[in-house]
Amino acid sequence: MIKKKSNLRDINTQKHSGEHSHDDGHHHDGEEINFKSYLPAMISFVMLIAGIALNYFEVAFFKGWVSIVWYAIAYFPVGFPVLKEGWKSILQGDFFTEFLLMSIATIGAFAIGQYPEGVAVMLFYAVGELFQNAAVSRAKSNIKALLDVRPNEALVYRNKDYTSVNPEEVKIGEKVQVRVGEKVPLDGILLSEKASFNTAALTGESKPDTVAKSEKVFAGSINLEGVIEIETTKEFKDSSIARILDMVQNATARKSKTELFIRKFARVYTPIVVFLAIALTFLPYFFVENYVFQDWLYRALIFLVISCPCALVISIPLGYFGGLGAASKNGILFKGASFLDEMTKVTTVVMDKTGTVTKGVFKIKEIKTIDREEAEFMKYLMAMEEQSTHPIAKAILEYKAEAEDFQATNVSEVAGKGLKGTVNGKTVLVGNKALMTSNNIEVPKETDTIVESIVMVSIENKFAGYVIIADELKEDAHEAIKQIRESGISNIIMLSGDKDSITQQVAKEMGIKTAKGGLLPEDKLTEVEKLMSADNKVAFIGDGINDAPVLAASDVGIAMGGLGSDVAIETADVIIQTDQPSKIAMAIKIGRSTRRIVWQNIGLAFGVKAVVLVLGAGGMATMWEAVFADVGVALLAILNAVRLQKMKW
Repeated sequence: MIKKKSNLRDINTQKHSGEHSHDDGHHHDGEEINFKSYLPAMISFVMLIAGIALNYFEVAFFKGWVSIVWYAIAYFPVGFPVLKEGWKSILQGDFFTEFLLMSIATIGAFAIGQYPEGVAVMLFYAVGELFQNAAVSRAKSNIKALLDVRPNEALVYRNKDYTSVNPEEVKIGEKVQVRVGEKVPLDGILLSEKASFNTAALTGESKPDTVAKSEKVFAGSINLEGVIEIETTKEFKDSSIARILDMVQNATARKSKTELFIRKFARVYTPIVVFLAIALTFLPYFFVENYVFQDWLYRALIFLVISCPCALVISIPLGYFGGLGAASKNGILFKGASFLDEMTKVTTVVMDKTGTVTKGVFKIKEIKTIDREEAEFMKYLMAMEEQSTHPIAKAILEYKAEAEDFQATNVSEVAGKGLKGTVNGKTVLVGNKALMTSNNIEVPKETDTIVESIVMVSIENKFAGYVIIADELKEDAHEAIKQIRESGISNIIMLSGDKDSITQQVAKEMGIKTAKGGLLPEDKLTEVEKLMSADNKVAFIGDGINDAPVLAASDVGIAMGGLGSDVAIETADVIIQTDQPSKIAMAIKIGRSTRRIVWQNIGLAFGVKAVVLVLGAGGMATMWEAVFADVGVALLAILNAVRLQKMKW
């Protein structure tokens, strides 16, 4: 029952499917708006004001054809692009667009001699478009900042020298040099002893990230200290930064249900408005005694301007885009506007343990020795563990002690139990309780109550002590649970593949009441499907690798630390770049704020339009009120949507 999620290729397909939108023919791609963009509106504005002044002071020459030509010239800079778009839409078989509404209304105003109002309607429409461009540019600034981290050159070691090439030409396994202040061009592993990176553009974290030899390095990170070398592990198109950029750029292609509904609504609504305007012009002839065609045509034109769906068609996508921008600024990547909506409906949060609320790294939690100094005890243990590749051995070897004078010999592995060997001539056993009991070594009863991983040590057939190894909670794990509860979601569940006893202990420590451990990926999937079948809207948070089936099946799949996981980028709907579980509550908050602003804009647009429509049909509203009901409301809606960029999360 795994529902298939669209990956990046699907999103691209959606984006280029040819869906006609309000943006057609207009520049809404976030480019910097320069003086040329404002020039047509400025020319029209100056000529309109001058024309109104000349008319007001009854200047002799400003009559008849002079007046008509003056206003026609004022109309042309702002009117021609709209007339052109309306004509293009008609040629494509799309008759009823806002371009057509504006064209009919303004040409009609000229036809009945209302020249200033005809210019004013089109001028304010153009100003609304400029505001929209500016708002979209602001909303896209966070994504443009991400685009700026795209590396543009790589110093590759070829023919016994470093050559500068385009990162897309670098192959897997090549050696790349990165100088101080330069961006890492491709994902790879560090060949130098250590390095420090600024990963703020990738994770949102300002704290420098220190990496040791053979550890992963991500494209887009900025090298802070010394010249370093890395060995590439991926081609540029597969690197984390390239795929994340691709995902963010295409996020707006996946429309929310509200957005899709409004676009469909506008398709039905616009022709109805046109026919109502025609009816408003001619039907009164049969019912009104003193019927004056020009008066009723003027009312119909007002009706057309008021009815234009600009405020809805502009502000709703802009609201969602603002939400996507605000999220990416905070290191949260939504794969589309639809998931901003889905986040608002979540009633149950299910989370993995290892790598989600814990760091997924073993650390020494406690050392207990018997009749021996801790430092000496650890030297025996470290000498033995140097012969092992187990993750627990790595944790023990991080203990701050020098053990050069302790050498282990004749070390052999006892399957499923541990290690046996000799250290400085003494027989040493390192492993679990089974290893101890099989060698007739008495183990203290206190060890039976320890649920974490435990490494026991015996020296010369006598129990010498033990070390408790545990995974460490992330710094903000407790805060994450608190914030999720504060957001109104009380049903929080932990599902883990780790031992049930450890899972229960971590859940208890974090205040999570329901937890299950010892689960295989398919077991987690079964648990989540049970919750979903009981009408819960489930968000599942995992590390994106072994949790891929559940991430795909849940209503909202959230991957932690998406930089390191290809599977996370492909499968999850939301990616927490910073690896912080506290960002889950922030994602919910951004989703809710976005939806609230979108519905505020819908209410504002319909409310104002309804009032002015009634006034217009009754002859109590002029074209100026109509302009406010259309363009004025659109501007207010745009300013409301821009608030998302200003909010403190």
